[in-house]
Amino acid sequence: MDRIASALGDAARWHIMELLAERPRSVGELAELTGLRQPQTTKHLQTLARVDLVTVFPLGQRRVYAVEAAPLAALARRLRELVEATEAHGSERDVIARYRAAIDADSAVADRQRWADGRAFSFERVLPAPREFVWRHWVDPDLLASWWAPPSMTITDCALEPRAGGRVVLEYRDAEGRYRSEGKVHTASKPERLAFDLSVLDASGAISFSGHYDLTLTATRNGTRLRLGLRITDTTVGAVPYIAGIETGWGQVLDNLADAVGASHGTTKARTKGKESPS
Repeated sequence: MDRIASALGDAARWHIMELLAERPRSVGELAELTGLRQPQTTKHLQTLARVDLVTVFPLGQRRVYAVEAAPLAALARRLRELVEATEAHGSERDVIARYRAAIDADSAVADRQRWADGRAFSFERVLPAPREFVWRHWVDPDLLASWWAPPSMTITDCALEPRAGGRVVLEYRDAEGRYRSEGKVHTASKPERLAFDLSVLDASGAISFSGHYDLTLTATRNGTRLRLGLRITDTTVGAVPYIAGIETGWGQVLDNLADAVGASHGTTKARTKGKESPS
């Protein structure tokens, strides 16, 4: 397939294929229609023949070429699959576009230190599990690591110790670098409230900005209502990419949490049901 795509990537060969799609043609006719010299035309046809896109028919002194439809049909199927995959994941492209727009907007006003201090965000989700179960996904390091990072990131260290003065750490990496945040817990009331600070550090270890988080978990008939408030302080000019990504980033990780809680709770219920079943 790569060889076919490469052969069709030349404008002259593509034109030859368009002409041959209408009907078989001789080398001389193709040279005349394309404006190429006959040796050039022959060389292009040989390239197309090597990948089975055309077949040559020697007819006495003439050599007539015809298109083979099967390789084109296979390429068309691959292209359709590519289009379908792109459309299925179009929302991820939209996320990047919104992030880029947010960076542009924040760059226009980030002309001084503390430019975003006081900016506040709020997030809410209804999760299909008891709040004790959701609480564990915040304070158990292994469960926390299963959701607390945007897609394409790998968590290398995370902790949220549920006690006053407890350590809060989030470190993750991707192919381009390593990112670390550190802070501490101020309030931990199991299983309903966590209040903590978390400062994003730059490459030198200095604070880029600090986030003050207030998490509440409220029991509902169908599970748990999660509310997360976030207020920004200590903002530096270099924090623009981080601040611009807060809304999108937290939206993604809370979606991750919803998926993780749903999957884990479904597995737990199945195991419990299995234990209660008669042997």
